[in-house]
Amino acid sequence: MSSIKIYVPRDSAALALGADEVAAAIVAEAARRKVAVELVRNSSRGMFWLEPLVEVGTKKGRVAYGPVQAEDVAGLFDVGFHNGGEHQLGLGLTDEIPYLKKQERLTFARMGITDPLSLEDYQAHEGYAGLRKALSMAPAEVVQQVLDSGLRGRGGAAFPAGIKWKTVAAAQAEQKYVVCNADEGDSGTFSDRMTMEGDPYMLIEGMTIAAMATGATRGYIYVRSEYPHAIAALNEAIARATQAGFLGDSVLGSGQAFHLEVRKGAGSYVCGEETAMLESIEGKRGVVRAKPPIPALKGLFGQPTVINNVITFASVPIILARGAAFYANYGMGRSKGTLPIQIAGNVKHGGLVEKAFGVTLRELMYDYGGGTASGRPIKAVQVGGPLGAYVPEQHWDLPMDYEGWTAVGATVGHGGIVIHDDTADLSKLARYAMEFCVTESCGKCTPCRIGSTRGVEVIDRIVQGDTQNKPQQVKLLRDLCDTMVNGSLCAMGGMTPFPVLSALNHYPEDFGLSKPDRKAA
Repeated sequence: MSSIKIYVPRDSAALALGADEVAAAIVAEAARRKVAVELVRNSSRGMFWLEPLVEVGTKKGRVAYGPVQAEDVAGLFDVGFHNGGEHQLGLGLTDEIPYLKKQERLTFARMGITDPLSLEDYQAHEGYAGLRKALSMAPAEVVQQVLDSGLRGRGGAAFPAGIKWKTVAAAQAEQKYVVCNADEGDSGTFSDRMTMEGDPYMLIEGMTIAAMATGATRGYIYVRSEYPHAIAALNEAIARATQAGFLGDSVLGSGQAFHLEVRKGAGSYVCGEETAMLESIEGKRGVVRAKPPIPALKGLFGQPTVINNVITFASVPIILARGAAFYANYGMGRSKGTLPIQIAGNVKHGGLVEKAFGVTLRELMYDYGGGTASGRPIKAVQVGGPLGAYVPEQHWDLPMDYEGWTAVGATVGHGGIVIHDDTADLSKLARYAMEFCVTESCGKCTPCRIGSTRGVEVIDRIVQGDTQNKPQQVKLLRDLCDTMVNGSLCAMGGMTPFPVLSALNHYPEDFGLSKPDRKAA
């Protein structure tokens, strides 16, 4: 009699909620009842409010149960959950859960389905099809596929990935590099971590394709130190991929070399900026470099370097495997493909949603997120991390699109959204943005270093000061923000005013200002 496959996630979120204890309880209970089971530690499906989510393979498909605790396991076996039996924690067929069914999962197609470290599993689900296709093409054709797909950097800047690749490919140098920025420091974001822990070969394959297309022979994945599980998964995956010939001196016998290694970040938010990250990889203090020269021409160790973030590289394999037109068919305008959106904050159903560009915030917050966890009305939502704007209700029905959102002073960023209910004080959140910049600034440029310090002081004066003096202080804050936006060396100082100004513009009453004091965004 064949064993029954039972899936328990090894994702950090699931582990934090007791997945290891659940897995141990299932193995022990199965042994006690003499039930033959094969335990697979898969990745999370991204429905974090249901973690630990246990799945059972049946003839009809995978059946889900969750959230499961160790003390629930005996009761699950009592009703025959290992054969798909009904239980109060039962969720039916996993693929039919509305939260999952309504998504367009291209990058996250394998997430929760495969064993993250199994090369056999990865290849059985279209893994390495993109690299094999790339190796059958001329490097310029590979770059053209990425250009034609419309893929833009998913780290926040939204710069066309193919243009970076084309620039590095055309550069003349004995040594070129591919660097993945996995310093995922934005509040409410976790898609990079999920990818590295749950489908690491996808990132490795995307970086390898970039290397084949540009002539790079060495690569680095710069991972934040707070992600120990991701670092361990990547190191193991790199070792296995190298042993199997997907990395090394001759990738799949092509004669082209690509060696990959993980570099651990030191906990600095500003190292998410690409030039500060390069400084850190080189063993220096993470300080922003002035540009030009651009990293594509003079990057890591002064050599031409492709720099993209995790989701950008992870989007590449399917583009090569299925063609640029397939990927470009998703999305809208110049925002092509899909974006893994991370729903967090005061929300009932927090988790990851991969949707084509064009989805609205209202759909994400209510149809997927289920509204606030507190049950109170949503007041504001910050999109794009701690430097992203607070988006008021008047823009919640605007389709998610880079250009459309920029036009109303918002930013898509890394796709993280943090929800706040009507008890939130936007003046305190604005102050936090400035305070965050004070703490995390690399200190190289005056607008960021000094501007953020003065910003905290001015916001305090607005909130605590006398009514007569407020208009002058508001004008001072706006002037200060203008200086930071236009004078800072990088996005750290240049974007800190976004949450501050959006809070001031859309929620003036939280600063003790009357509605007539409100100005257009």
